[in-house]
Amino acid sequence: MTTAVINPTSPLDAAQDALGVLIKTQLAPQVNAIDQEGIYPEAFLRALGAQGGFAGAASARHGGNGQGLGDIIAVMTRVGQECLSTAFALWCQTACARYVQLSDNLALQAEMLPSLTSGRQLGGTGLSNTFKSCGEIERFLLSAKRVEGGYEITGNLPWVSNLGADHVFVTGCPVEGDGRLVFFLVRCDQAGFRLQEGAHFTALEGTRTYACQFRGVRIDDARVLAHPEQSQTYLARIQPGMILAQMGMGLGLVEACIGLVESAARTHAHINRFLDEQPGPLRDALAAARSETERLAALADTLPTGAAHTELLTAILRLRLAGSELSLRAAQAAMLHQGARGYLRQATAQRRLREAYFVAIVTPSIKHLRHELARRGAN
Repeated sequence: MTTAVINPTSPLDAAQDALGVLIKTQLAPQVNAIDQEGIYPEAFLRALGAQGGFAGAASARHGGNGQGLGDIIAVMTRVGQECLSTAFALWCQTACARYVQLSDNLALQAEMLPSLTSGRQLGGTGLSNTFKSCGEIERFLLSAKRVEGGYEITGNLPWVSNLGADHVFVTGCPVEGDGRLVFFLVRCDQAGFRLQEGAHFTALEGTRTYACQFRGVRIDDARVLAHPEQSQTYLARIQPGMILAQMGMGLGLVEACIGLVESAARTHAHINRFLDEQPGPLRDALAAARSETERLAALADTLPTGAAHTELLTAILRLRLAGSELSLRAAQAAMLHQGARGYLRQATAQRRLREAYFVAIVTPSIKHLRHELARRGAN
């Protein structure tokens, strides 16, 4: 796969830039409603998919563009500059598609990928508990029982995002009597499955995040992405890209926060110069993070194995940690540089600060990343 340049600015004028126009006309007017009223930006997501915004998640054979993680992150960065809720929904969508693309289930790829990459089918990812349980941070909340022609799934997942009655998502859990994992695609309208309204968050309310209840949910083999004997290899295949793609959220957020710092300087440079964080060092840190993201995205698309995979994943964990820390730095700088006007209920600066905390706590969180690096002796 080739890798798109991860740059949040386009060489084209925004009026001629299809993505920029879509963000300006369909997303920007909704941002406060998404943040404060929990409006889900479904129309924008479907339009983005139709325009090719999810296409990096799949090969050209399956309706994608074959450009891989670099393309996904580039689009997510642009969206994240405007709204992190929507950028996160985009991450969920492309993660779901990518899980299918990287499976060995060719029939499911042919069935699902054209609709996932075009936005006709929306989807999420429910692998937070799976990843944390594999890292011995928490216990598995789902279990699978092998039955003829498939599996029966029982349990509850507390928070899965980008869902709806007609959506799909991917999750994984251990199989009774086996101990190894099975990964599979869930349809939210299937028998035995129920979406439940959960807690309300301080940010990211517009992401359609639900608790998921499984009561003997039947998963046919046709919906399985990896059976137990395939699961270790499959997990290693999907994990680097799943974590690295989240950098699109951080890169977009940091770019927007630096913009807020710079805009405040037009009237308050004389007093803001006494603040610790200034735009120059923040831009240098952002450029370094962007460059490393581009480098690792190109490597991750090659799906390395063995020692190369271990080295890549360690580098991604370090970068993702740095992305969280930089997001917090930049958002706090934006808040302090904006001052009282950034503290208003509908001010962009206070929203960005709340969004930055999400970057730092979404799986893998800062503490999870540090835990994984410590387990690898790489902290």
